[in-house]
Amino acid sequence: MTDPIRIDVWSDIACPWCYIGKRNLENGLAVAGQDDDAPQVEVVYHSFELSPDTPVDFDGSSADFLAQHKGISIEQAHAMNDRVSQIARDQAGLHYRFDIQQHTNTVKAHELTHFAKEHGKQLEMTERIMSAYFLEGRHVGRIDDLVALAEEVGLDGAAARAALESDAYLPAVRADQEQARGYGINGVPFFVVDGKYGISGAQPAEAFTQVARQVWAEHQV
Repeated sequence: MTDPIRIDVWSDIACPWCYIGKRNLENGLAVAGQDDDAPQVEVVYHSFELSPDTPVDFDGSSADFLAQHKGISIEQAHAMNDRVSQIARDQAGLHYRFDIQQHTNTVKAHELTHFAKEHGKQLEMTERIMSAYFLEGRHVGRIDDLVALAEEVGLDGAAARAALESDAYLPAVRADQEQARGYGINGVPFFVVDGKYGISGAQPAEAFTQVARQVWAEHQV
């Protein structure tokens, strides 16, 4: 039995390019999955905080945060959001709602994805949080809101709350970040394939189809 390809993905919940990259990865793997000898792939998500000093309840819009964080004008921030929204829609079929987005600190969301991973639902939890944040304008930084999202994917709400309130999975978040530093990752999304190939940025779906086929062929040797 051939071992599956392992794709480790470093991303941040609040990174618009990470959601585009996630969807492009899924779409690219779906195409490869139609091959007669379809690649078997395991995808694992890892935590990366782009702005760890962000408050849980940021006072302002997404554009306000972008302007402050990058030192640009509010007009430039709106233009950047418009550009990424168009790419998200055209490349990945995602309809971002920066107008209702609630910018927040993402560490608790990352902790929740590790809790979900231990219960076999990391992929579902990651998708649910990103969808809630980018498409629905829901808050993903507060424990109450995260527990509600956990329950939506079938996780036990009381157990999720206990994990978040106790910081039980904060060491796992920090371990991911330390591993990213070891790899020299300083921007996300970043994909590590089989521990030896690095792919930076939200590459188009076709790129992921190609790499899946190439690496799967290497597994057959």
